[in-house]
Amino acid sequence: MGVSTYALFDRSLGVAIYKLRKFPLDFVEIMSEGYHVLDKYNYRFHLEYLESYGMKNIIHAPFSDLNLAALNEKLRRVTLEIIFETLEIAHEMGSLLVVLHPGHYSPLSLKFSNAYEKVHKRSLEEIDKVSERIGIKVALENMPKFPILDGQTAGRIHELIDGTNLYVAFDVGHLYTVTDDFAEFIEVLKDKIIHVHLHDNDGENDSHLALGEGTIPWDDVLRLLPKNVTWSLEVRSLDDFKKSFEFLKSYLK
Repeated sequence: MGVSTYALFDRSLGVAIYKLRKFPLDFVEIMSEGYHVLDKYNYRFHLEYLESYGMKNIIHAPFSDLNLAALNEKLRRVTLEIIFETLEIAHEMGSLLVVLHPGHYSPLSLKFSNAYEKVHKRSLEEIDKVSERIGIKVALENMPKFPILDGQTAGRIHELIDGTNLYVAFDVGHLYTVTDDFAEFIEVLKDKIIHVHLHDNDGENDSHLALGEGTIPWDDVLRLLPKNVTWSLEVRSLDDFKKSFEFLKSYLK
């Protein structure tokens, strides 16, 4: 069990790790964005901090302003360079895995769908090769319901990772904005799921609420989720994390 630093996204990464140190967590998932971005200059400092508290880590790769499926080759290459650097850092930090967002649609790619599919697949294959060479696991995350976002369904995630050694990060809250058929998602991708994101919502908005504050049927979902993978609470605040942590403890007794 772990938590995403998204819960303390308005603070520096050092402060976030310090505040999370007192909880009985197996790992911290570092959302490498904004104040929490990891680069080749700062990762050693944060690794030392984590190790001093006996905490393992997962890295959520950057996604803002990036697009694996960009038809503009210069933009696609910059995106891949950032992802490749993240994989190298994850290896150096002994990360359990790296979470990756799929590419997304643009006005151009909506007109040239075949090119979009080829470019998207090529990027994922390149990431797969680099991750295999480095020795770090990469898990592709399913996206919430939103017009430009790809990878919203189990079938689509399966298409994207097919032919690669990429894994799946199952975001329960994201899926609930698309469908409430959690069993299907797990059945289609069962052996590929190595990580789970937990947060709540009303079935419409990807609001990352504390567990129990939305309408996700947790009684059913928690019974279905694979138990031999990492679970990460991805909520908006430290208070929401505390509520969610207590909520989960009551279920997992």
